[in-house]
Amino acid sequence: MAQQQGSSTVVSRAGKALTLDVVIPVLNEAHVLAKSVATVREFLRTEATPRQWTWRVVVVDNGSTDGTDRVALDLVAAHPDEVRFIQLPQRGRGRALRHAWTQSDADIVSYMDVDLSTELAALPKLVEAIADHGYDLGTGSRLLPASRTTRSTKREVISRLYNLMVKTVLWTSFSDAQCGFKVLSRRVVQDIIPEVKDQSWFFDTELLVLAEKRGYRLKDLPVEWIEDDDSRVKIIKTAWEDIKGVARVRWKLWREVFSPAQRPAPASRRA
Repeated sequence: MAQQQGSSTVVSRAGKALTLDVVIPVLNEAHVLAKSVATVREFLRTEATPRQWTWRVVVVDNGSTDGTDRVALDLVAAHPDEVRFIQLPQRGRGRALRHAWTQSDADIVSYMDVDLSTELAALPKLVEAIADHGYDLGTGSRLLPASRTTRSTKREVISRLYNLMVKTVLWTSFSDAQCGFKVLSRRVVQDIIPEVKDQSWFFDTELLVLAEKRGYRLKDLPVEWIEDDDSRVKIIKTAWEDIKGVARVRWKLWREVFSPAQRPAPASRRA
């Protein structure tokens, strides 16, 4: 990507303006979806449109039963150029993101949680990190010194312990494995997503670990993050699945160390 002097237009190698998909995975979010999409659309009109980025909001419903699909279809009907809807019968945030990203033709893809806990101001910063500054993947972090978070002590402790485990067991350098705010280049989608096996909450961690181990450049951005009081994440069940995921990925990386035939080429050799 190259940036025109004197403007904010990011132009692709083919000479076309950058295209961006903002994916919002949802499960039984009929009560908040319309408001959240309206907020994102207004932000993109203010921040992305002046930069001449072509953007759309992609809502991915994976197994809702509360009428979320009807809300999403109404949004598409009202804003056909700005909103797209994908419906999957099976649940799993990782499954929803995998489908939306691999089916997308955008230069850069992203995702955010429907509660918009992470400040939207982080989005253009991460997009520009990829488009202008040579990064391949950008992630919001609630755990860097400059981050500002509002959440319960319980969740804060669990999050820090989990990320300490990831760093210790998987030898990673990124600070926050599970912040629901990420931006990916097309190259990462093509090369790394097929390797990610998890279909649920561990998807984020596995994506970051594999991208880092393959030599892709990660932008770790401190963000402002406010906990959603309506969060329905089952902490104990999710924590156990995460522990099993960490063990699986550790085993995968060990096998690659001792079996060169299974080791993918580093990112620099695939450019």
